[in-house]
Amino acid sequence: MNQTPKEVLDSILGHLGFFVEIEEQLRDGHLILQIRTNDAQRLIGRRDETLESLQFLVNRILLAQNNSAPRVVVDVEHHRSMRDDAFLQRIRQLADAVRTNGRPIETEPLNSYDRRLIHNAFRDDAELVSESQRIEAKLKRISIKKRE
Repeated sequence: MNQTPKEVLDSILGHLGFFVEIEEQLRDGHLILQIRTNDAQRLIGRRDETLESLQFLVNRILLAQNNSAPRVVVDVEHHRSMRDDAFLQRIRQLADAVRTNGRPIETEPLNSYDRRLIHNAFRDDAELVSESQRIEAKLKRISIKKRE
């Protein structure tokens, strides 16, 4: 029997000894599992590594159960959403510089989640386009430049 995303996450965290409350939210067509806990920093980890790994694990389990399972976003105490907002604000400032001077910019190396955020932000932009490096690496840079 297939578990729901919330059940998968609750089971993982329970086995790890965390006492949590998980709330399901829908945002932009994506299911977000919002974790509430007194131990948020341990679940977030240094540079969000624990949170990223937890999200990866939940999605891998869901895909193993069902090949067409939709991707789930895991967040702790709204940490990811606040971080995403600040990150996208910084990227928009870089994009404004590209619009102004016409010179392309390149980001620092980014994980797949952050690259997806940038690509989605510029998907419908009439002036700018974003491109990832074509290399095999976990962290890749993105170029933001004017459309031709």
